[in-house]
Amino acid sequence: MTATKTITEHSVSLLDHDLNQYFSELMKFNSIEETERSAVYQKIKPTVERILSAVVCEEFAESPKSKVQSSKSVSSVAWNLERGCIFEGILDALKNHDDLKEKDLYLLTELDYGMARSGNRFVAQEIAKELKLNYAFAPVYIPLQKGSGVEANVEGENTISIHGLAMLSKYPLKNVHAVDLPNGKDKMWGKEKRLGYLRAIVADIEHPAGTFRAVTMHLDAHCSKKHRQKQVEIILNHLETLPELPTIIGGDWNTSTFNSQTGTHAILGYWRKVCITGIRNTARNHFPHPDRYFERPMFEMLENRGWEYRQFNEYGVGTLHYDMDSIEKNTNLRDWVPGWCFPFIFWAAKQVGGKVSVRLDWFTGKGIEKVGEPKTIGNLKNEKGIPLSDHDAIALCFKAKK
Repeated sequence: MTATKTITEHSVSLLDHDLNQYFSELMKFNSIEETERSAVYQKIKPTVERILSAVVCEEFAESPKSKVQSSKSVSSVAWNLERGCIFEGILDALKNHDDLKEKDLYLLTELDYGMARSGNRFVAQEIAKELKLNYAFAPVYIPLQKGSGVEANVEGENTISIHGLAMLSKYPLKNVHAVDLPNGKDKMWGKEKRLGYLRAIVADIEHPAGTFRAVTMHLDAHCSKKHRQKQVEIILNHLETLPELPTIIGGDWNTSTFNSQTGTHAILGYWRKVCITGIRNTARNHFPHPDRYFERPMFEMLENRGWEYRQFNEYGVGTLHYDMDSIEKNTNLRDWVPGWCFPFIFWAAKQVGGKVSVRLDWFTGKGIEKVGEPKTIGNLKNEKGIPLSDHDAIALCFKAKK
């Protein structure tokens, strides 16, 4: 896998395939090395590589000439949509919520294309059509099954079976490409088997206030803190090879403060936090502030390389909230963490009221300054009271530095 792949073709047809017929055979393998050695993988390898190197782009926005050209700042939102499963509620929020609607730029992570859990929609494309926005979508995984936890039991079957991330904009997306990020764990090991690896989408946005660069970034949830830092470093190194522009990076950084390559690594880290750092201290001073200690090297690297983050985020406010009474979250967790850990996890959670909030989602920027105050947008639910995602959205308005 190369560090970057520049894409010259952006047709949706790049994602067409007939791989599903091979999924049951691929499911027998327990490592990517074993998978790639197999005859069945060698047969499908060209198709897999075509999909995983693609970035799909379509334009649904009105012509820029028809827009009012007086805007001197850029409004942006970053949001992990948790597959896009609660699609109608997400779409309604993006159309009507005061803090989410009519933004210039959306940096979206965890979007499905042809997955049963999200109604077999092409989530990025449908949102872009409805909001009349241009979009770029980069596949990151070809899931071999319907998902993990409660997702494994949804009705129906996958059709296209692709998962990825996206960038949506009112204005033209130029020089669109992706940066490939190495996996923090073998994606063929464990219950949820997938082909692929995370990527970041990079594009230049031709905004009335001036052209700027945007990056949708999603760091690996199942990796070490050092590995997350390495993924960021790969992106920054790539950006330094491009012509200089004001730049914003946003998305789900998975700054959980844990080494989460495996459930065992995670539970040992949790034990340390409870017994050494103290669970109340951790919940109050570290989960919402991962840059203070556990993830500090990554944030220090950003600042040392001229990237600002503190002023661009509602600092100290969590974006993912774990509730020990959530049946869905505990079902998902049981696919990853050994069962013997749960009495300890629940005991520790009770010490802080049964709920813990962590900040996983961030903006960082270079050559930009904020306009107004950044926001964390929580309590996003549909009309039935069902959360639209397990992540809160974050919003930032910015302009280029003079």
